[in-house]
Amino acid sequence: MPEIPEFTPVNLLTGFLGSGKTTLLRRMLNDPALSDTAVLINEFGEAGLDHHLVERIDDNMVLLQSGCICCTVRGELVDALRDLHSRRERGLIPPFSRVMIESTGLADPFPTLSTIKADPVLRHHFRPGSVIATVDAVNGARQLDVYVESNRQAAIADWLVLTKSDLARADADDGLRERLRRLNPDASIIDVHDPALSVAELVAGSDATRGAGLQSASGFYCEDSRELVTAAGEAHSAAFRSFVLSVDRAIDWTAFGIWLTMLINRHGERVLRVKGILNIEGEDRPVAIHGVQHLVHTPVHMGGWSSQDRRSRIVFIVDGLDATLLKRSFEAFAVAPPDPVRAASPLYNRNR
Repeated sequence: MPEIPEFTPVNLLTGFLGSGKTTLLRRMLNDPALSDTAVLINEFGEAGLDHHLVERIDDNMVLLQSGCICCTVRGELVDALRDLHSRRERGLIPPFSRVMIESTGLADPFPTLSTIKADPVLRHHFRPGSVIATVDAVNGARQLDVYVESNRQAAIADWLVLTKSDLARADADDGLRERLRRLNPDASIIDVHDPALSVAELVAGSDATRGAGLQSASGFYCEDSRELVTAAGEAHSAAFRSFVLSVDRAIDWTAFGIWLTMLINRHGERVLRVKGILNIEGEDRPVAIHGVQHLVHTPVHMGGWSSQDRRSRIVFIVDGLDATLLKRSFEAFAVAPPDPVRAASPLYNRNR
């Protein structure tokens, strides 16, 4: 029997219309490592799960051969999650240790992510898990050119899974990967046909501490601001951009918390993603932070610094915000003033 976590992670599978979400979902449900998963989808027929059914529990819920519980969401997501939790507590359904939500292809993923934090009952039993976005290698570039939803889905993902690469031009993959890297510099990108892809890894653990995802000395994929471009290499009509704030001095945690709260309260809809590793004043270990729009995850104290470079670095993916003004307000508000005694210490200087 699976161990029920104190806070059950809720993972989101998103991606534009026809990008292969359902195919990936079927593959995930067939993996024995994910047999203790509850799945929320719009309609059973859309996912083609009929041959996986074992028994119908009621009109909205079925038990799959893999052991997963699969539910339709015909009303509010809050009601579906509450119902799942209640039935698990009463022993009416097999226990599950995670939830997977398949969103619709035209949906902005943020309302789903914010549901847990907004509901007073759910936030005591569930926590946000990883976000997985499927990207069509054949049509993905055009969808990123035309549809804001496609950009938002890719921008907030922890994992970007390329699909249909076997049908795309040989040179399309590299161009699409570069565009995705500009849009979301810290996501892990993997091809669905890659033998190294483990579908269980997509929903395993906390992405804030996923060491394998650190791709540069700073721990992030990009070091400089990156503008969005179209498939033709021209400036994108959307105002999305990614940039990194790098700070040499230690950060005052209280001031940073106030600054981030003020930023999210005022511009949360336009801060698509914020993720960073911080050198906090008075802390020996780095602190990882991660947020998506109005939703900010609990900070994580990491095991230690991976090098002598102790600079704080924060990746922002924003929609229409001025990076220069944001950086100016951050440095004025959150960066701890230099300590003249510590600044003169050789140890202090060496660790910086």
